[in-house]
Amino acid sequence: MTGLPASLLESVAAAAVREGLADALFTRLKTPIGRLLVVSGPQGVVRVAFETEDEDAALAEVAAALGPRVIGSDREMAAPRDALAGYFEGEPLDLPVDLRLARAPFRHAVLERLREVPRGKTVSYGELAARAGNPKAARAVGTACARNPVPIIVPCHRVLPGTGRLGSYRGGPERKAALLDLEGIRTR
Repeated sequence: MTGLPASLLESVAAAAVREGLADALFTRLKTPIGRLLVVSGPQGVVRVAFETEDEDAALAEVAAALGPRVIGSDREMAAPRDALAGYFEGEPLDLPVDLRLARAPFRHAVLERLREVPRGKTVSYGELAARAGNPKAARAVGTACARNPVPIIVPCHRVLPGTGRLGSYRGGPERKAALLDLEGIRTR
């Protein structure tokens, strides 16, 4: 971090947004499952990274897709911060999402279908594959979930193997279990 005062950095971020000079904005949010990096572009949240992920790599991924002017700002990111904080308190999570980092058409389709799975419900990999238009592509659904650029908002934690067990998760099995528990789905 720089040695500049936070108020000055927030003023610069606000001016960049006002003048249309920001390609994307980011913030960090403390949550019950650890710190999240949340990045938004003009069309919505484009990336959510868990604290176990390399922040610089996540921001570079966004910069490569949206442009290099990626600016940190808690104030300018108040709406996504508040929505995510509300989610962890039991409120519905409804944020605009930009899925351009899910470049493969089938992955994009999987994530769109996944957005339709409501809080407190789960879906199997096979069932999600069928909903996305390819019932035999359960493994490809697993890849789409593993590479989901906006976990939690696009709830890949709600996808379980046909066995009903927990399965894998980008943020780790303990985070997946915690998110499911938060939504009233018991996995233990």
